[in-house]
Amino acid sequence: MSTGTRRQLRPTDVKRLNRTWRRGTENRLSLILESVTGPFNVGSIFRTAAAFGADQLWLAGNATPPTNPKVQKTALGTDRLVTWHPAVPALEAVQAAKDDGYTVIAIELTGDAVPLHESRLDRDVCLVVGSEDHGCSPALLEAADEVLYIPQVGRVGSFNVGVAAAIVLAEARRQEWSAKPTPTGDPQP
Repeated sequence: MSTGTRRQLRPTDVKRLNRTWRRGTENRLSLILESVTGPFNVGSIFRTAAAFGADQLWLAGNATPPTNPKVQKTALGTDRLVTWHPAVPALEAVQAAKDDGYTVIAIELTGDAVPLHESRLDRDVCLVVGSEDHGCSPALLEAADEVLYIPQVGRVGSFNVGVAAAIVLAEARRQEWSAKPTPTGDPQP
């Protein structure tokens, strides 16, 4: 139980805290959205990508661009904080990410996919999420360097694409940060 008064941080304190975490973050993160068409999903992914410091976001297939007004409603302008590339065929997006030095990791249920908690995300990774209905295309899965999945114990077969992207982005940063001292200098438990 807390012995003092707990209060939310002031905006200046939040900026200071975020700046401290940013200084301790070295790994590059990026995303490929393959045919993610739901504008609210795309907006949510942009907002989460910006929050976790993703560098780039490639649109592939018929992905909805952030210029769509419905995307803007959810993204709240965060699309200007992440470099994004207009939609190209999926294999071109994968090649562009590889050419930029990323390991491309698809988030999909496949026979050889590694569970999220066993995956190695503490490096420069480009995470791929596929369409809301069909996931990642077979061609993209073949082109990816690795595949991971998010273990689930409930009676639902999959996550919303925006939620899946958020879970894996958070895990990528958690893996990086858990090997370093916290911003206050204390080691992570």
